[in-house]
Amino acid sequence: MAKIKLTKNELKTQRDALKRFSRYLPTLQLKKQQLQMEMRRLDVEILEKRDEEQEARAQLSSWIQLYSEPVDLAPYAELEELKTSHGNIAGVNIPILESLVFKHVVPNLFETDAWTDIGIETMKQLTRLRVERQILEEQHRLLGDELRTTTQRVNLFEKVKIPEAKENIRVIRIFMGDQQTAAVARSKIAKGKSA
Repeated sequence: MAKIKLTKNELKTQRDALKRFSRYLPTLQLKKQQLQMEMRRLDVEILEKRDEEQEARAQLSSWIQLYSEPVDLAPYAELEELKTSHGNIAGVNIPILESLVFKHVVPNLFETDAWTDIGIETMKQLTRLRVERQILEEQHRLLGDELRTTTQRVNLFEKVKIPEAKENIRVIRIFMGDQQTAAVARSKIAKGKSA
């Protein structure tokens, strides 16, 4: 604990600091709650995207044996444009997926198998799910960093700054009360000597 001056000015400074901390703390606690709720929502969404991705892979595995020879579907499911914007949750800028555009490449019907269309659609779906999940994970990471910082601030105010200011106010009041009592005692002694 830092050394404090035992004066009226310091008492006012400590009272102002206590008032400021007490006024700011509920805002921080609200931000912390909002971030926690958003993190829980993102956890659920990320799990849903993972489940969708696993389900698509499971559907793919049921007919993947049709590709007895390796077929490169990547050119048909290549990502052309990924548009994101920025949103704001509790003062944190996060990326939001706007749209996903794939290159429009039509497979040659004479050189490809009949099930190539299904394979291309599944590849696009897996790519879309992976990109959505990655953006959700980035949101989760950014909100997690902000939640950690906000939690540290809440703890600083609740456990350090507010109790410290209260203790400083108590010490200054005791000292000033003792000074006032001593002044009264001195004046009575002086009055008694003069009489």
